[in-house]
Amino acid sequence: MTHALAKVFSAELEGIEAKLVEVEVDLNIGLHAFNIVGLADKALSEAKERVGSAIKNTGFKSPSRENRKITVNLAPADLKKTGTQYDLAIAVGYLSATKQISLPDPASKMFFGELALDGRVRKIPGGLNTAILAKNLHIKELFLPTENAKEASFIADTSIVPVETLSGLINHLAGTSLISSHPITEFRPIQRASVDINDVRGQKFAKRALTVAAAGGHNILMSGPPGSGKTMLANSIISILPPLDLDEAMEVSRIWSSVGLLKGSFANERPFRAPHQTASPVAIMGGGANPKAGEISLAHRGVLFLDELPEFRRDLLEALRQPMEAGEVVVSRISKNLTFPAKFILIAAMNPCPCGFWGDEEKECRCTANEVYRYQKKISGPLLDRIDIQINVPRIKLDELSEIPAEDSQPHPQKRVQTARQIQKERFQKLRWNIRTNSEMSSKQCEELIQPDAAGRQFLQNVFDKSLLSTRSYYRTLKVARTIADLEAEQDLTAAHLAEAFQLRIRED
Repeated sequence: MTHALAKVFSAELEGIEAKLVEVEVDLNIGLHAFNIVGLADKALSEAKERVGSAIKNTGFKSPSRENRKITVNLAPADLKKTGTQYDLAIAVGYLSATKQISLPDPASKMFFGELALDGRVRKIPGGLNTAILAKNLHIKELFLPTENAKEASFIADTSIVPVETLSGLINHLAGTSLISSHPITEFRPIQRASVDINDVRGQKFAKRALTVAAAGGHNILMSGPPGSGKTMLANSIISILPPLDLDEAMEVSRIWSSVGLLKGSFANERPFRAPHQTASPVAIMGGGANPKAGEISLAHRGVLFLDELPEFRRDLLEALRQPMEAGEVVVSRISKNLTFPAKFILIAAMNPCPCGFWGDEEKECRCTANEVYRYQKKISGPLLDRIDIQINVPRIKLDELSEIPAEDSQPHPQKRVQTARQIQKERFQKLRWNIRTNSEMSSKQCEELIQPDAAGRQFLQNVFDKSLLSTRSYYRTLKVARTIADLEAEQDLTAAHLAEAFQLRIRED
C-alpha cells in the first residue's frame, strides 16, 4: 500500500504555554500492532483504546481490524506528552492514512480534543492556550470540543470550529455537512461581589485601608479578635476593585484555561482565591509531576485571601516571599523551568494570639506571654516586611453595629479606586513602564517618580533615623503614600500622605 503515512497537528501544554506537536500516523506491513511513541504518559498510551472504539462506533474500520502495524509518533520526541487531548488528532491521522477520509491541506489545521467511546468529543484543558498557539503559527482552522470553542473564540485571526462528534468532524472535512465557525466572543467584564464594602458596619479605618490596597494593588494584613469582621472585609474588596480590562482578562483566562477552570467562556471577573490552611505548598505555589498553576497564579490580577495566616505551614508562607516580590513564580525541574504569572493582592487575616483576645478591651486574654510571642512569631519578619499595609481590626461596639448608615455624599469607593488606577495607568504609559499599579514599581522607579515635598522628606528622615523602617519598608511606604495621593487626585506628595502610609504600616503589637 502506498502513501500510508499521514501527519496532522495538535498541541501540548507546558504550564500556560501551548507547544506544537506533530502527530504522524504510519501503517506498515506486519502483524497487527498499535504503538504510540514520543514520550507518552499513561493516559495518552490508552488513547489507542478510546480512538479504536470511537472510530468503530462512528461506522469506520477501526485499527483493531487492521492486520498491519500502526505507529503513532508524537514529535518532537523529547517533549513529554501528557493528557487526552491527542485523541482527535490520532483518529483523524489514522483515518487519513488508511484513505477512509480525505484531509485537504492538513498543514492549515489543528486538532485538539478527547474522544469518548461513542465518538463524542469531550472538553479538555487549554483551549484558549491552543488558540493562541494556532494564531501565532498562522494556522487557519482549529478544531476543538464544543465546550472549549467559546473561550478559544476570544482569539481572532483563527477559525474556531466546534466539534461535538467524530462523525460530525468527518462530514465537515468531507464537505458534506459543514460546521459553522464559532463567532468571535465579545469581551464583557462583570462585577460580582458577595459583600459590598458599604454594607460593612463600622470599621472605617479598615475600609480606608482596603480602599488604599485596592487602588495601588498593595498587600494587607488584618489582625483582630474573632468575629470583628476580618473575613467580611476581605470579601468586600472585590466590590471596590475595577473590572478586568481586555489585557488582564487575557492573562487570567490563559492561566485558568490551562487547568480547565474556565466554565465555557473566558474570565470576565477578577479572581478571588481563598485556599484552606491545610493546602500543600504545591497547591499554593504550583508544580506537581506535570507542573500546573497554583493558587497564587489563579489569583493573578485578583485577590489571594489567606485566612488564619499563622495556621498555614511555615515553609509555605516563606515560599510566598519571592512571588510577592517578583510577581511571578518559577517552577524548576531538571529538564526545564516553567514561569507562572503571580501578580495578586495578598489579603491576610489573623488573630493576635491562640485564644484570639490579646489586646481586646472587653474580653480578657487567657494566653501566656510566651504563647502570644510564639504564635505571632509564626509569621516571619521578612514576610511581614513584604506586606505594605498592616492594621488592627478591633471589636465593633454595639452602637456601631445597630447604627443605620447615613447617606454618604462621597462617591462609592470603587469610583475613587478606578480614578486612582486610571491616574497610575496614564502615568506609567507616559513613562513607558510596563506596569499597572504603584505596588509594581521597583526601588529605582520609586526614586525617579516619587519626590516628596520638604516636610515629607523631613518626616521620612525622622522615621528612618529611629530605625522604624527597613530599606524595603521605606520604598513600600513611598508606594502606599503615592497611592493615597492618587486617591486624592493630588500630584504632589506631602507629609500628610506619608504619615497616613506610615500609620497603615505600623500595627500595634
